Amino acid sequence: MQRLHGFYRDPYPVYAEARRARGLTFVPELDAWLVSRRADVREVLSRPDLFSSAGALRPDVQPGGRALSELAKGYGGARAVLSADGEAHRRLRRPLVRGLSAARVAAALPFATGRAEALIGAFAGDGRVEWMAAYARPLPAEVIGHLMGLDPADTPGAIHGGHQAEALLFAPLTEDEQVEAAREVVALHHLLDRYARARRAEPRDDLITELVRALAPGSGELTHDQRREIVSNVQNLLLAGHLTTTALLGTVMLNLLRDRSQWELLCERPELVPAAVEEAVRFEAPIQGFRRTVTEDVTLGGTRLRRDDVVFVSYASAGRDADPATRPDTFDITRPAARHLSFGHGAHGCPGSQLAREQVRITLEILIRELPGLRLERADVTMAPTLIHRSPEELHLTW
Repeated sequence: MQRLHGFYRDPYPVYAEARRARGLTFVPELDAWLVSRRADVREVLSRPDLFSSAGALRPDVQPGGRALSELAKGYGGARAVLSADGEAHRRLRRPLVRGLSAARVAAALPFATGRAEALIGAFAGDGRVEWMAAYARPLPAEVIGHLMGLDPADTPGAIHGGHQAEALLFAPLTEDEQVEAAREVVALHHLLDRYARARRAEPRDDLITELVRALAPGSGELTHDQRREIVSNVQNLLLAGHLTTTALLGTVMLNLLRDRSQWELLCERPELVPAAVEEAVRFEAPIQGFRRTVTEDVTLGGTRLRRDDVVFVSYASAGRDADPATRPDTFDITRPAARHLSFGHGAHGCPGSQLAREQVRITLEILIRELPGLRLERADVTMAPTLIHRSPEELHLTW
């Protein structure tokens, strides 16, 4: 686990070496073939028939028997959109696309702006802040809770339960810690199930209602299997809906302030905010990548793959696969606009990408207006040991 976490904290040297190598590179830490070049990443994402999403997010840790017994008391375990293929994937994805449409995102922006201003206002007079805890985690959590239709009082507990679900599968917990995490995950399942049944009885204009309508058409009482599928996919939405944005809010500030000339330029030229958002997404893909399973023998990037081989498709590496003359390993908000794959591509492209972008945009616009003197308080920044959300564990800022 220690070696794996070391790779997770800084995978970029491995990515760079893989891009220089002939063919694909097998990475033992991932137990998969690394797809590191942009063209190969795009090909995999464009061929879901050859590269299945089953097992897209394989756990690093298998929970023990006691934890599994606790999880059996919940409503999770059904297939979620992330690991589905074909018609099953289209069916699970449709309500997310509708629920996160441009119109829905636009309607949520006044709420997001209000909460962003309130969170920043709460620490603006202090002269320093630990950014991740005070802002980067709370804002996306509140926004996705608002879109889902959660009572604001339930949102913190729901987010905590989501984090425990992640920890249970990706963190080295003791047996007792696994059991406690499993209990909190089950509490989340029951909370989301109550919301699903309430929305069945009384639909609203929110994401949970969209999922209930799409996954359980009709008006009768939800069956046990329908409840499990709805809860599993609402939980997936809860995690994906805030972790990606939390990661971006962390890395955009880290990279703007690490070379402070970038921050000063942004303050001087606010019209560069959209470019800064895209550069943040390209430079540090919030989700580094996902696994895919080969469905039949195929050659990819010069390497012959066999059926059931596993590849890790690195969105992050693809973002830095460019002519060295363009300095792809340098964070530069004046970089000419270019398409990247950091939010995926094709059938599995992130339906919430616009929501994430808008929250980062709003944040930067407020900060350059209210706190132009921002600086890194500590140069030593440790990245979280995960590929699910590339972000600082802590980010101490001062002004």
